[in-house]
Amino acid sequence: MSTPGPTTPSGRGRWLATLRRVAAVVRRMIGVPDYENYLAHMRQRYPECTPLDRKTFERERLTARYKATGSRCC
Repeated sequence: MSTPGPTTPSGRGRWLATLRRVAAVVRRMIGVPDYENYLAHMRQRYPECTPLDRKTFERERLTARYKATGSRCC
């Protein structure tokens, strides 16, 4: 019995899930805000609140990232 390869539906699904996880990690490493995770978090934790639209979310994340104080070399 062999394991499903990337051409079978279950193998393709696992491959895509892995690719999505890798992409999310890379985004976090370079500081790109993850709007989809934000929406999932808002639905789970604050279902009564209206989430920010994508443009406002990205603007606030960038402002928070570059406005941070502390010791930085650049």
